[in-house]
Amino acid sequence: MSGQFDDKPLYLQLVDELEVAIRERMAPNDKLLSERELTQVHGVSRITVRLALQELEKRGLVYKKHGKGTYVSEILDTAVDLSQAYSFTDQMRKMGKVPRTIILSFRNIQATDFIAQQLQVSCGELVFEIERLRLADEIPMMLERTYVPVSLFPTLTSGRMSEKPLYEIFLEDYGQVVRLAEEEFYASISLDNEAKILGIPSNSPVLHLVRKTYNDKNRLIEYTFSIARADQFRYKIIHQK
Repeated sequence: MSGQFDDKPLYLQLVDELEVAIRERMAPNDKLLSERELTQVHGVSRITVRLALQELEKRGLVYKKHGKGTYVSEILDTAVDLSQAYSFTDQMRKMGKVPRTIILSFRNIQATDFIAQQLQVSCGELVFEIERLRLADEIPMMLERTYVPVSLFPTLTSGRMSEKPLYEIFLEDYGQVVRLAEEEFYASISLDNEAKILGIPSNSPVLHLVRKTYNDKNRLIEYTFSIARADQFRYKIIHQK
């Protein structure tokens, strides 16, 4: 560890050392030393080790298995560029991963006040509500709930969505050209049911993403709320003049 007069808190010094070890000498799903072992190896207190592990988990570098220990997360060298990529399927393919989608539910409902406002449709108008689990290399990555107007995609079915990505369906089946997708995200903690579907411990860090997609006539055609595993995603945004 660094000297006792280092300005950086001791647990962050330990974070720095462990991050270097994780990135340079460990592989995804390798198990870290136990808290007791880390205490002995690095000559720090148990609370310092716990704070360091919590910080590593927040950064998505490790994940915990209840009663088993702490493990190295799959660190993505390629970050998702929110300024360029709209499609989960396309983005995973660019990363060299095999994407897969499981449709958990597919139904048409009457738009609530909230959904109507998000899609800029009339309250009570029919919309498709689609819940999907997105996987990459068979690892659950993201849980999505999508809403699209039935009037624009009247023959859309879950079977069709199992055959090809949604944005390809938009273009090829309905002539809807995606011009722009607005996306915002924020950090949160997973609920029990979300954690179970994503295969992570309850109260794990997750990212909530909200996306609104517009066609070439500047009409909203999709509203999606997603929950992504924080240990599997890094995001990059490029700001250009």
